[in-house]
Amino acid sequence: MVVQEPTLEPSGSEKNNDKIKMSAPSRRSVLEYEGANFLRQRLVLATLSGKSVRIKKIRHKDNNPGLRDFEANLIKLIDSLTNGSRVEISTTGTTLFYQPGLLHGGSLEHDCNTERGIGYYLEVLVCLAPFTKHPVKAKLRGVTNDEVDLSVDLIKASTLPLIKRFIVDDDGLELKIIRRGAPPDGGGEVFFSCPNKQKLRPLLFTDPGKVKRIRGVAYALRVSPAVANRLVDSARAVVNQFVPDVYIYTDHKKGQESGKSPGFGLTLTAETTSGAFLSAETASRPAETASRPAGTEEPPSVPEDVGTQATHRLLDEIFNGGCVDTANQSVALLMMALGQQDVSKVLLGSLTAYTIEYLRHMRDFLHVRFKVDVQTTGDGDDDDALNTGGEKILLTCVGAGFTNLSKTVM
Repeated sequence: MVVQEPTLEPSGSEKNNDKIKMSAPSRRSVLEYEGANFLRQRLVLATLSGKSVRIKKIRHKDNNPGLRDFEANLIKLIDSLTNGSRVEISTTGTTLFYQPGLLHGGSLEHDCNTERGIGYYLEVLVCLAPFTKHPVKAKLRGVTNDEVDLSVDLIKASTLPLIKRFIVDDDGLELKIIRRGAPPDGGGEVFFSCPNKQKLRPLLFTDPGKVKRIRGVAYALRVSPAVANRLVDSARAVVNQFVPDVYIYTDHKKGQESGKSPGFGLTLTAETTSGAFLSAETASRPAETASRPAGTEEPPSVPEDVGTQATHRLLDEIFNGGCVDTANQSVALLMMALGQQDVSKVLLGSLTAYTIEYLRHMRDFLHVRFKVDVQTTGDGDDDDALNTGGEKILLTCVGAGFTNLSKTVM
């Protein structure tokens, strides 16, 4: 991992955030972007496509310009997952050049930055792990549950079942929570393993089905065990009005398994008759730190409010509908784009801004375009419209035919 000042293009040739430019002098084409947004998308797609990427003007107008510590930590994780990657960062940190190497995989341990949750790093591993030379067995340490990134519970409940639809044999796909950790100090640890595959199979998932059961996890770290029960009671008071099959598991950690900071939260997952998983979650606010200015403190989180908020978020996910929840829209579309040269279809709810930007980046890196068909539910006063929820979007694409050449075929 090399840190040095790269050669910059003249300032007059720089373009806007939504445009890319191909650098002519380089041996291979280099995609150029501006800004710090969507850094993970660009690094993941650059690694998979083998195209180099240069990102300029990273928070160049901020009082603290350049890459943040958690972003540099992510680059370190990708560098340890690959072999032969080249990373150049300017002295101010406002310019990043990344030339991807080969995905090697294997066993690794990584200490995640506590500014972001482990889910921030796991989302990248989930996208890259199926295409490594050796099966990935990663041990990550940091914050397991927070209100910013996806928790490890949500990834285990809804992301892994989605990945199983693309890989033929899911033996070895596992996410185990060894210790939990809440912000700001973390202390959690998870083990993630994923088999490597040569190809992904196409996806045809257009029937969301009806909700048949709801499962959940209420965790409490370094607080009273009664907090988890209060989370369960507040959630069941709402969801039992709609679904009788509800079971929420309480997870109260003690000692070293509870991490370094107190916290609690709730993750809920609705399973449908067609095998779709829709998840939502809420976590308590982290303990106040001495660095927070006086007079800006927020009131402490109440278990009843956290449980009710998580339940309302789940109901919103069910109303938005689709076969994939909003947190995993980008993962599903990426796997479809990397699949075999066959037609893949998926029905989604309203697209998030993150997913829309992912579609643009997949067009730049993989040259894959999606056909978007909006399926309206009719008049809002119609009973059928109320039963089917919000507006649905059917996305169709032909896979790029991505093949993992490092995977040996017997």
